[in-house]
Amino acid sequence: MTTSNTITTRFYHGLIVSCHIDMEQHASMRDMLAYYVDIADRGGAAGLRIEGVEHVRRMRARTQLPIIGFTMGNYEDGSPLITPGLADVQALFDAGADVVAIDGTKRKRPDGTDGFQFFEQIRRRVSKTLWVDVATFREGICAAESGADLIATTLAGYTPGTAVDDYRRPEFKLIHELADALTIPVIAEGRIWTPESAAKAIELGAHAVVVGSAITRPLVITEMFVNALSRD
Repeated sequence: MTTSNTITTRFYHGLIVSCHIDMEQHASMRDMLAYYVDIADRGGAAGLRIEGVEHVRRMRARTQLPIIGFTMGNYEDGSPLITPGLADVQALFDAGADVVAIDGTKRKRPDGTDGFQFFEQIRRRVSKTLWVDVATFREGICAAESGADLIATTLAGYTPGTAVDDYRRPEFKLIHELADALTIPVIAEGRIWTPESAAKAIELGAHAVVVGSAITRPLVITEMFVNALSRD
């Protein structure tokens, strides 16, 4: 059986590709997930981050890379909620995820719990590898104290109180602070657009780096270039 230590060792100083597909923007994108998984594997990625139980199940049959699985829900204000319930966690593991990512922010979930309380409930029931997405230093510390196996800076810049205007700059300060304070692996995730930024995150103490849009969202990449060339 794969253990948390084995998985985190495989991630060490590696690239995890978040295989995002924009189903709402182009129906043919649903055929791209397998392609993204294949190029990540062939390119030397250390792992994959994949949304959805069925997507995890399909890709598990396609690759031996570790999969971080998650599902998407919504908070009451409509903002995205990562892995809403216990049933989602179990379904992801059953589908073949090696790790499940959970929203560990202080926001209130639809059931009235905040991210800390929800994670503690999951940790009491699940002994497998859990990855907690946070937005602040305090959230990262709380998740670590509650038994998280990995902490990721995924939500920094996307929650009330952390929102930023420049969505091209990673949260280097938070990455460094968490990596300096914690003994468990800290994963740099969010707004990492260049190899240079990924390398800097590792220099600041990140255990591994997640890159999504810069690899798997060609529409966003195209728009970035167009917007840069259109500036007066």
